[in-house]
Amino acid sequence: MGGQVSLLTGRTAVVTGGAQGLGFAIAQRFVAEGARVVLGDVNVDATQAAAQELGGDDIARAMRCDVTNSGEVDALVAAAVDGFGGLDVMVNNAGITRDATMRKMTEEQFDQVIAVHLKGTWNGLRAASAVMRENKSGAIVNMSSISGKVGMIGQTNYSAAKAGIVGMTKAAAKELAYLGVRVNAIQPGLIRSAMTEAMPQRIWDSKVAEVPMGRAGEPDEVANVALFLASDLSSYMTGTVMEVTGGRHL
Repeated sequence: MGGQVSLLTGRTAVVTGGAQGLGFAIAQRFVAEGARVVLGDVNVDATQAAAQELGGDDIARAMRCDVTNSGEVDALVAAAVDGFGGLDVMVNNAGITRDATMRKMTEEQFDQVIAVHLKGTWNGLRAASAVMRENKSGAIVNMSSISGKVGMIGQTNYSAAKAGIVGMTKAAAKELAYLGVRVNAIQPGLIRSAMTEAMPQRIWDSKVAEVPMGRAGEPDEVANVALFLASDLSSYMTGTVMEVTGGRHL
């Protein structure tokens, strides 16, 4: 192939929560830029279907991965190293919501969301950085949310977890910088996805009305920022938080 080398040619990426939504959009963007990807998700069938859609075994592999289980996260990272020969990019994207006001939220709903987002991101950070520190290079992208900046009603669990990811990103960035490993976070705003499209129309409309750009974002628009943070385009950036919100909650 002649012409320009793509941004992630020859690199291997792991994406948690990669079977659908933002995780899948990010994996698609990475593959388009020459990367091979390993997708981890709790839904095995959906993950295998996603990997096939991305191009099958030579380009994308699927693994069952519950990010709250450090052994499964270690196995996911090992699958990238064993299957594709290395690990250059880690995207900690897996997430769930269990929205309820504090009066109605159960302790289990709190614990579940903290476990998946906060502990799950920590598990991914730890597993990926163990490999990357040996190579003296790597980029880790953590998915926070604008809810971690502003706090949303009914999301004491989710907002806390997503704010925690920002602190974790900054601490990890300082620990890993001298090893050549960069750690950055993305805070998406209102992005069109299966999760957001389940909202009642009037709530959706009221949220769109808060966006200065006047529309919801598309998954691709988050994936482009993930690509930027994963690639050498952001080579002098670590510990940053990038808002992808159309101007909402400035």
